[in-house]
Amino acid sequence: MSYDRYLAICKPLHYNSIMNQSNCIKSVIIIWLLGFTMTLIDSISLCTLYYCGPNIIHHFFCDLEPILELSCSDTSWIHIQTYVVGFFCVIAPFILIVISYIYIVITILKIKSITGRQKAFTTCSSHLTVVCIFYGSIAAVYLFPTKGQLDILNKVLSLFYTVMTPLLNPITYTIRNQDFKNVVKV
Repeated sequence: MSYDRYLAICKPLHYNSIMNQSNCIKSVIIIWLLGFTMTLIDSISLCTLYYCGPNIIHHFFCDLEPILELSCSDTSWIHIQTYVVGFFCVIAPFILIVISYIYIVITILKIKSITGRQKAFTTCSSHLTVVCIFYGSIAAVYLFPTKGQLDILNKVLSLFYTVMTPLLNPITYTIRNQDFKNVVKV
């Protein structure tokens, strides 16, 4: 999505030739395959562990950390693997998003008309809102130390990136839609 916004604002004359149906389908297939592969790696790794004792996790869903806490095996290698996989799934896309938005802001600041700037900023605002909610909650749950953190806070923040972000996506992206505005006015 950030690449789409980057092309639309920074390279508007090339947009239709680059964002054609073929390239969109290829990017969706690559993203889905990468996501499936990363999930498969975690699932296979969890299946190799030995579990003993209680089989109840104190979470809304089977998140990685609560499942690892149930294991009697050494999970240090899974933690290392999670950091490596997490870099490619979370950190690398975040860096690409930040870089694309830096270019977008630089391009927008070069626009001379105020209405042109406003239109360009509103084009990106919905995506930026969703990105901030998603990455903010992920950072709070996984990047900051969780030892001693309230379990309920961890659960609520996990709900933000698993439930709230997908729930807010259609709302956030349709707010600027004229048909949506007309329905809300009625």
